Amino acid sequence: MSGTRRTVQILDLLARRGPLGVRAVAKELKLPLGSVHRILLDLAGEDVVDRNADGDWDIAHRLFEITGRQLDRIQWPRLIRPFAEKMAEATRETVNVSALSGGFGICIDKVRGNEGMQLDAPIGSRGPLYCGGAGKAMLAMSEAEQERIFAAPLVPLTPHTITDHKMLRREISIIRGRGYSLDNNEVVVGVHCVGMPILDRNGHPVGAVSISGPSPKQPGPKLDALVAILAPACGQVSRKLGYTGAWPPVELASAEMPRRKAG
Repeated sequence: MSGTRRTVQILDLLARRGPLGVRAVAKELKLPLGSVHRILLDLAGEDVVDRNADGDWDIAHRLFEITGRQLDRIQWPRLIRPFAEKMAEATRETVNVSALSGGFGICIDKVRGNEGMQLDAPIGSRGPLYCGGAGKAMLAMSEAEQERIFAAPLVPLTPHTITDHKMLRREISIIRGRGYSLDNNEVVVGVHCVGMPILDRNGHPVGAVSISGPSPKQPGPKLDALVAILAPACGQVSRKLGYTGAWPPVELASAEMPRRKAG
């Protein structure tokens, strides 16, 4: 029997029956005591299992984090789809759904509206986080991604793309103060977006949703109407992923959108 198979059997047993002592694990699985002990020590070194006060072994936080990320990745695009369809119908603009992956925003779904000029990103296309409604919405909520972005030059996609680090820092502060991001010609000239993140149980962005089209996204009643559509959808999905903080995820109360629990 391979070491990988034994490891999976041990994890499965602990998930169903733990916490258990090393002898109990070996007896239940009919495995050599020494092999079980070595596997448990290796897993403990990676924080996948740990020992309680009685010396018994159980699943540790690292495995919960790994499986939690997998569940988040699988569930949230499916959860947002019905909201995206309603948003596209109500606004007549394109609703783009992006996932945070490898330091980029990846377009994983979209629902096209009826307006002529729209940001029609192909599924699977990727864009930088320092521009665009979805990209900046994710960037504003991730300190790790900000460190990476500010360590490199900002390459412009249009003449309106922010390429100055100080300006981008101010933009992030504004986004965190109001709970949503704006894109005015930053990715495609003539296309404007408003975006909001999808957050997991730890408050980290897993993706974002943006409403994109030819209409300018400037503060006022029209933008307020778009935010009022976007916020409940992103809030409800974030809540289902375990996020319990204020929604929209703002640092300061907004007059247009008071702080409240997600959803």
